[in-house]
Amino acid sequence: MTRILVVNSGSSSIKYQVVEAATGERLASGLVERIGEPLGRIVHRGADGSEVSRELPVPDHTAGFAEMVRAFEETGTPVDELGISALGHRIVQGGGDFIEPTLLDDVVADRIHELGELAPLHNPGHYQAIVAARALFPDLPHVAVFDTAFHQTMPESAYRYAIDPAVASVHGIRRYGFHGISHQVVSRRAAEFLGRPLESLKQIVLHLGNGASACAIDGGRSVDTSMGLTPLAGLVMGTRSGDIDPGALLHLLRAGYSVDELDKLLNQRSGLLGFAGTNDFRDVRAAADAGDADARLALAVYVHRIRHYIGAYLVDLDGADTIVFTAGVGENNAAVRAEVCADLEWFGVRIDPDRNEAPSREARLISTDDSRIAVLVVPTDEEAEIARQAWELVAG
Repeated sequence: MTRILVVNSGSSSIKYQVVEAATGERLASGLVERIGEPLGRIVHRGADGSEVSRELPVPDHTAGFAEMVRAFEETGTPVDELGISALGHRIVQGGGDFIEPTLLDDVVADRIHELGELAPLHNPGHYQAIVAARALFPDLPHVAVFDTAFHQTMPESAYRYAIDPAVASVHGIRRYGFHGISHQVVSRRAAEFLGRPLESLKQIVLHLGNGASACAIDGGRSVDTSMGLTPLAGLVMGTRSGDIDPGALLHLLRAGYSVDELDKLLNQRSGLLGFAGTNDFRDVRAAADAGDADARLALAVYVHRIRHYIGAYLVDLDGADTIVFTAGVGENNAAVRAEVCADLEWFGVRIDPDRNEAPSREARLISTDDSRIAVLVVPTDEEAEIARQAWELVAG
């Protein structure tokens, strides 16, 4: 069997899907949220479309997984009868330690926990879920698939920061990059769509969702990416600032902001939300179309930052064969794609307005036939990629 239980956990949630690794088919999915709060919630969808939804206290991840198992039973497909071969755990931060999918044992789990210093919003929750899941499924292999692993091919000139090397070494300060699972699957699917070997392509992939990042990919290998030590750097995001002069942070510290206040400002109160009062891109677009000046500025800065990285990556790659849009905004917002690609004919990008506006959930070409750089929209599927990588590892 090639069925994988894919787990994407946070400090207060567990998202899960049963995925057929060979085809990407979903057999069941669910979400346990508000873990540790007075009242938690679980929503589960079975293979036959049946649904379980309830609110109840979920004190920790162990209780969360127990509720997941109970939901499987209630929809008539007990989890131990699904033929699951392994669990694939999405891990945001693998540091420089993990460059490929890795079987989880106590040593690996402990290292993921230690790397929580670099990803305090993510890795501690991953670790709690790993402990709970390994206790519940002790006879199945557990595979960690790292968001940072794909970017471990970046040259040192791309991932090093120009600070005291001794300080950087002690504290693990370097560019790690994130969204690597998405960039990897999308770049591979773009090559399949074009009917060309992945190794022959120079690609710029734009993962535009509530979190957003750009990646320069040469022959299937990440050579540069916009996120850095944390997922805060790079593009403007739903609630995150993206790039900002570090001197501005020193200025705010001297003005009396605490470290925690700065963290909240940059991660939760910035980006589109900071500009326009909402991080829902559809609402920002609607407000801009209605003439709201703040929303218009939000979109202008958002698009400017994307174009800035496209220009940088065209230099990094010595040109590009394709620019690929993916994730929620990238896949669904034709106006953003048009604005990002506007007036770029001079280096080979020509958008076909009809192709760009045509709705579709499939991979598609949105540039003209004579565009020197092919512009694509390719849906991402991180869960299917995690299942594929986990299965390949356990199958040997």
